Amino acid sequence: MLETRTKWRIAARFAHNRRSIAQQSGDAVSPIRLLLPDMPDHSELIPYLREMDAARWYTNYGPLVLRFEDALGPLLGRPAPERCSVANCTLGLELAFTALGLPRGARVLLPALTFVATATAVLRAGMTPVLADVDAQTWLLGADTARELVQRQKIDCVMPVATYGCPLPLQTWDDFSTDTGIPVLIDAAGAFGNQLVGEHTTVVFSFHATKTFGIGEGGVVCAQSKPVIAALKQLSNFGIDISTGLAMGPGSNAKLSEYHAAVGLAALKSWPERMARRRKLHADYLGELRTSCPQVTLQQRPQDGVYSIMQVRLPAGIANTAVAAALKAKGIETRLWYLPLLGEHPAFAASPVAGGLPVARALSASMIGLPFHLQLDAKAIASVCAALAEAMAKHG
Repeated sequence: MLETRTKWRIAARFAHNRRSIAQQSGDAVSPIRLLLPDMPDHSELIPYLREMDAARWYTNYGPLVLRFEDALGPLLGRPAPERCSVANCTLGLELAFTALGLPRGARVLLPALTFVATATAVLRAGMTPVLADVDAQTWLLGADTARELVQRQKIDCVMPVATYGCPLPLQTWDDFSTDTGIPVLIDAAGAFGNQLVGEHTTVVFSFHATKTFGIGEGGVVCAQSKPVIAALKQLSNFGIDISTGLAMGPGSNAKLSEYHAAVGLAALKSWPERMARRRKLHADYLGELRTSCPQVTLQQRPQDGVYSIMQVRLPAGIANTAVAAALKAKGIETRLWYLPLLGEHPAFAASPVAGGLPVARALSASMIGLPFHLQLDAKAIASVCAALAEAMAKHG
């Protein structure tokens, strides 16, 4: 332990020296934001806004929405899945349960480590969230864990989450659904650009402003099943069968507007360049972390992915709250992403737990989210990592 702490302090001193050199060069240290949205500016939207005004069509599956849905197809898998745009990812998840034919009261298995909207969608669909543990390396609910749990108790649907943008293995979850007969609904809110759509899974993405592909608000539900997406389109339009004008189910108003589709079409034009910049940012960050903070643990996820969050795990015995406070004092914003665990929120405190949550509980005390956005340069990344190394040395 003494040798390990000595290594930490050497790394911290090295990182501190790098930051001191930057300061001595005359560059002032500015506050470093956690997130900054990366979206098209007004000039990129003007052609689409003109189209919209010429057509006088602003919502209700207008031409821009349909074009946007068509353009998304090749980015989501081969063959391109069926898709339905929605006003936001949470509504997409909520309506997907109904489109999958799940009854009210169905028990939905999901990870205890995820954003609250995952469980909110379950409750608002009239179903019961059942919390499960996550894998120690990927920090995701794994199919092997789900297989074990569904053998011991009644589970009607499994909703794994592509947490922190880490994609879920398609074949593994397709096989799970085929073998068990249990539908799989993937919450891939933050994994656009990483997560593809399998043969037997339904996947929902978010286009919130803070995501890698942001349009302000919005999302898309994808599946290879035409009946599922047809049902979802109907549910997203108040459940109305447009051929008869009759409401056929408990739908909602979840349609994407033409305005948001305009932003989406503009964002698609620059998507390849934005992907490349995010991949470089991620690679640069990893390099600096390995140099300045070699003691932190990273999520096991593809290194060439397109990410919007940089979550790290601190060494045992170092509280994430203490490190967050230390970084805040230096003007560095952080966030304890998806913490506390779902069961610790009053809204989900009554949710049953399938098995124990040893991994999720250990992670909840030791993870912290660092600034990660395209406005960060090498100097800012070095400052964040230096401050992190100093905080760990102080609180270790």
